[in-house]
Amino acid sequence: MSFEQLNVKIKNFCDERDWSQFHDPKNLAISLQLEASEVLELFQWTKDNKIQEGKEAELADELADVLYWLIMLSNHYDLDLLEALEKKMVKNEQKYPIDKVKGSSAKYNEL
Repeated sequence: MSFEQLNVKIKNFCDERDWSQFHDPKNLAISLQLEASEVLELFQWTKDNKIQEGKEAELADELADVLYWLIMLSNHYDLDLLEALEKKMVKNEQKYPIDKVKGSSAKYNEL
């Protein structure tokens, strides 16, 4: 499925259920954060920084939920996520040149 097809599928899903009335920016952002927290919860209390065996399907579901709310929020503001990511990667490449950051976790303002 292409990103555009996914976008249309999500819009149709919400429209068919008349849920747009609940999707103000604040609620979309809260939902995004809550789902991201559920991803993090899968790693809570682990000693090896890995999710428990057999939880991969739950991780996939939670990541899908994050993507869903990210798309919903970007649609509210009519933002093209793929274009935004491309632009952000250009900025990141400038902030983190390979010759200065390779193998380092330092933030750009610490270089």
